[in-house]
Amino acid sequence: MYRVLTCLTLEHDWRLVVLGGVICLLASAVAISLFHRARAAEGRAREIWIGLDAAVGGCGIWATHFVAMLAYDPGIEAGYNIPITLLSLVLAVAILAVGLAVATLDERWWTVAAGGAIVGAGVAAMHYTGMLGLQLPARIVWSPGIVAASIAFGSLFGALALVVATRGESLRTTLAATGLLTVAIVSHHFTAMGAVTLVPDPTIVPDGLSVSPRVLSFMTAVAAFAILGLSLIASILDRRAKTELHKQKVVLDTALENMSQGLCMFDADGRIMLFNERYSEIMGRNRVPLKGRLLIDVLQDLHSIGEWDGDPEEFCDVLVAEAKAGHSATRIVSRNDRAIRVVDQPMKGGGWVATFEDITEWQQAQEQISHMARHDALTNLPNRTLFREQLEKASRLAKRSDQLAVLCLDLDHFKEINDTLGHPIGDALLREVARRLGECVTEHDTVARLGGDEFAIVQFCSNCEPSVVSQLASLVVERIAAPYEIGGHQLVIGVSIGISLAPEDGKGPDELLQKADLALYRAKADGRGTYRFFETGMDARAQARRLLERDLRLALERDEFEVYYQPIRDVVGDQVVAFEALARWNHSLRGLIAPNNFIPVAEETGLIVPLGDIVLRKACADAAGWPKDIAVAVNLSPVQFKNPNLVSSVKAALEASGLSADRLELEITESVLLQNSEATLAVLHELRGFGVRISLDDFGTGYSSLSYLRSFPFDKIKIDRSFVTDLATREDSMAIVRAVTGLGKSLGIVTTAEGVETDTQFDLLRQEGCTQAQGYLFSPPRPAADVAKMLLRRLPERSVA
Repeated sequence: MYRVLTCLTLEHDWRLVVLGGVICLLASAVAISLFHRARAAEGRAREIWIGLDAAVGGCGIWATHFVAMLAYDPGIEAGYNIPITLLSLVLAVAILAVGLAVATLDERWWTVAAGGAIVGAGVAAMHYTGMLGLQLPARIVWSPGIVAASIAFGSLFGALALVVATRGESLRTTLAATGLLTVAIVSHHFTAMGAVTLVPDPTIVPDGLSVSPRVLSFMTAVAAFAILGLSLIASILDRRAKTELHKQKVVLDTALENMSQGLCMFDADGRIMLFNERYSEIMGRNRVPLKGRLLIDVLQDLHSIGEWDGDPEEFCDVLVAEAKAGHSATRIVSRNDRAIRVVDQPMKGGGWVATFEDITEWQQAQEQISHMARHDALTNLPNRTLFREQLEKASRLAKRSDQLAVLCLDLDHFKEINDTLGHPIGDALLREVARRLGECVTEHDTVARLGGDEFAIVQFCSNCEPSVVSQLASLVVERIAAPYEIGGHQLVIGVSIGISLAPEDGKGPDELLQKADLALYRAKADGRGTYRFFETGMDARAQARRLLERDLRLALERDEFEVYYQPIRDVVGDQVVAFEALARWNHSLRGLIAPNNFIPVAEETGLIVPLGDIVLRKACADAAGWPKDIAVAVNLSPVQFKNPNLVSSVKAALEASGLSADRLELEITESVLLQNSEATLAVLHELRGFGVRISLDDFGTGYSSLSYLRSFPFDKIKIDRSFVTDLATREDSMAIVRAVTGLGKSLGIVTTAEGVETDTQFDLLRQEGCTQAQGYLFSPPRPAADVAKMLLRRLPERSVA
């Protein structure tokens, strides 16, 4: 160390030493600045910044060395070898480039330190190579210990300089890194110069490629100017980079402040690095300083004024640990009665970015969507989906002592009201029904609307009497049957109920609903307006009905249906004037099946439409071969009137058979007129318009027959068999027949009595002036071939068979 101080104080010109130090300091400052730019860049841009940094740093080290060499006065004349001197400059630039490249490989401090040590080694390589180019009549003897110390100083301070430079770009950090790099260069040079001992040797003669100190001064000036030029270039590039960064910052700030989400960036210690105004608004943190503060300090301030619940330290420890582990996290918090979704996304190198989104309206919309998906829009009752969930839940929770019942409800006569008075009245009626059902149940029960006029109830009670289910069903029947005042109309409907019990009738929701449906079907069959519990035999009947429906579909495909004809006789002339066409099913295994067994199923399934078309076409085709004064009557189901192709089907049957329209009678019941009467009357007028005659069947058994006679000019009234059967034994039946026949005479309408089975009935009908009669007294329904024989005889057939 004494040798180094002696060399520095006695063998150097202090003016040039100071100049070299200034050059070294400026070069170090530029090198550190460019090192920051290189670390911030990626790819090709990083390589350019490293190259520029190596050039500036290498030239600075080289210029510092030779300015210091000019300051060195060995006491004898000296010169410098040009190739070796230039080689030292190349080595300085190349080794610095390697060291800087290593230091920018990753963020680990030891990698940066290794790069700094290589930079220090580059300083040493430049120095000792430059010393090899020193030519003077003396031998240089090196002190190995001092040489090793100089290399150690350069590598140690070089490593420290780059490690400090990576800690940030603040002025304090930059100045510290610049000073350390300057110390690395200067300490190495003067320590290395202290290791030199000159031994005079007159035999050493300089070669021709040496350069004098004056020329070296010029070269050093050129190097200094190169440093200044490169620094200028670096400054310009840095200015451009900063301008671009400023533009990006403006864009980023604009984006941040216009985000609908709040955003806050934290470093690895939980310190707030960046945030937008929306974050302050959403989280209610406008009243506390945020930037640069630790999150735990902010939360402790909020905790002290009662705006934060919980333990701030524990909360922050969890966040920091999750970020260090690289785990993303999403949570929902509540602030000022608003729901905030917070997403924490970890960053490379530690820290995390948190986004804050107000999802209050979104949550409300989701809740509304969920409610709509599980509730009926009209009545706000649970729909089929929620009903099934509640039934599954009740099934799981039910204990042995609990009672669980499923009640399936179907409104009676609702469809007629909906069709005649319109959907607004029907909807209002359904809402009132829903309200009444809600009043019938307890808080443990669930009422649901399954669709249309179908409702259901899950009754759940603990330790209750078995009769509770019957009491509920009776109450529902009573409440629903009470009159309604809807839109100025007084309405009366009923309800049919099917009941299944768990676990007696089943355990799963599907099984319980199926059994309740079967019981509901029985309640309807038993006259409606009542309730029925599921019974074991109902399963068998339902299975039989399903088989019948399947066979019915197959029968349509196989053309198993035949048309039978029953004669209609003129009472006065006592001769056949028409035949009623009646469908008969000739089953391949069961033989002939009675109409009352398959017609209701056909109507319920809609198969009556294709079946009715078959009967209509066959009847028209058969009648076309009869005498022209014989008509054919075909029954039309109410379901067929819902078919928009009804009129075209009638026209097609007449055209295909060639039958005159006035020989076709279409028989309808009063229930046809109950459904959308205006549209129905329009269809009837259209049929009558091209010659078809219209008969009102089962007259007197409906709701308001007289009003129908006034609204449409029927060609015929058919007196129901229920009045004809008791004609000879009950005076009220006789009075009804007498009134109907008198009404027919007054209106000019033909009257036909159905179900005539005795001579007494026929004689009484003749006395009352009935126009036509039909029944087993004359003939049962017979195939088309037998009709031809009957027409040939034209004589009364008195058969009761």
